[in-house]
Amino acid sequence: MTKLQAEIFDIQRNSCVDGPGIRTTVFFKGCNLSCRWCHNPEGQSASQEVLRYPDKCTGCGSCKGQELFDCPNGAKVICGKYYTVDEVLQEVLKDKLFYDTSGGGVTFSGGECMLQADFLKEILKACKKYGIHTAVDTAGHVPFGAFEKVLPYTDLFLYDVKLLDGEKHKKYTGADNRLILENLGRLIALGARIWVRIPVIGGVNDTEEEITAIRKLLQDMGGVEQVELLPYHGLGEHKYAALGQNVEFFSVPDKKTMALLEQAGQN
Repeated sequence: MTKLQAEIFDIQRNSCVDGPGIRTTVFFKGCNLSCRWCHNPEGQSASQEVLRYPDKCTGCGSCKGQELFDCPNGAKVICGKYYTVDEVLQEVLKDKLFYDTSGGGVTFSGGECMLQADFLKEILKACKKYGIHTAVDTAGHVPFGAFEKVLPYTDLFLYDVKLLDGEKHKKYTGADNRLILENLGRLIALGARIWVRIPVIGGVNDTEEEITAIRKLLQDMGGVEQVELLPYHGLGEHKYAALGQNVEFFSVPDKKTMALLEQAGQN
């Protein structure tokens, strides 16, 4: 087994939101976008970080003099650990029975997993040898060569499309969307299985006009298997404080808005 390593910040088992069936989601550390609503800010930096939760500190002194220390009470949490392909595979294999019975599998996410494409290719290949369904969750802001590496071993792409206006996209994510949309079009042309996922952010892209325009673009590109609208939530806001960063608050789209957006572009 190859000795390639990748930095991972979380491995979540029994997920039902990152593709079909019951899945294990592997979160790669490091992202080349900086979405202002990101609910996994600990996945943005490629470096190991410490999340601090002072309210959980009991003053036991165990961490004295140790910056990189996983507190048993959760007051300090080390974020980011290097794994080999075999180590990730062993974690994934723990729930193979659930994948087989539910039509699930493994999803590689982030951060941006495609930034570590050589490792991603090898772990995808390893999973396919065991008959495990594979999904890659990506924002698509990488050279297309990265997609060419992983495409033969990827059963499904979960592809984020956030905004169509390039300047607005840059304002909210730190980069324009030209490469993202180009890569999506090329994947569609190659016949890749794709679910487009649109994070719906209050005050940013939560309009019928925006969602209709995205759906029309997808149709013009040749269509994708599925479009998912994912309403913004604030569940990751506490992590910004734990990282010593400022959090930006966005409004959560209500059920009426989400229902209208679900209909947008379908008529």
